[in-house]
Amino acid sequence: MSTDDDINFMRVALELARQAQDHDEVPVGAVVVQEGIIVGRGHNCSITATDPTAHAEVMAMRDAGSKLVNYRLLDCTLYVTLEPCAMCIGALFHARIKRLVYAAADPKTGACGSVINLPSEIRLNHHMEVTAGVMALEAGLLLKQFFSQKRR
Repeated sequence: MSTDDDINFMRVALELARQAQDHDEVPVGAVVVQEGIIVGRGHNCSITATDPTAHAEVMAMRDAGSKLVNYRLLDCTLYVTLEPCAMCIGALFHARIKRLVYAAADPKTGACGSVINLPSEIRLNHHMEVTAGVMALEAGLLLKQFFSQKRR
């Protein structure tokens, strides 16, 4: 169940996704929130950074880790505009993110139920609450428009 806070934080993530698009990156944005305050922000920058790990989630967690001076992001929620991939879910596990909120599902690489469901894997050593579909239409439209324009 999403809340007004979920929608407000996802709006910030969508603005970061638009910033990624401005740099000709896949429009995905993410924020890390602790106790109602944004402590990390990021957007996709794999192309501009020539870094395959520079996904929005990773960038937001790097920013949060720097600000909190801790690689463990305990009691934090990560908001992202696209369902995370397996790499990003692994990073969320290592950071000990408490809750994940994502907008659009990713039927090609989504690791929260679309292709595989890593957060529900009981054999893994960390588990998190997952909320899907918050502002999914807006995030999905941004992605569809980006890829449609790329195909032209």
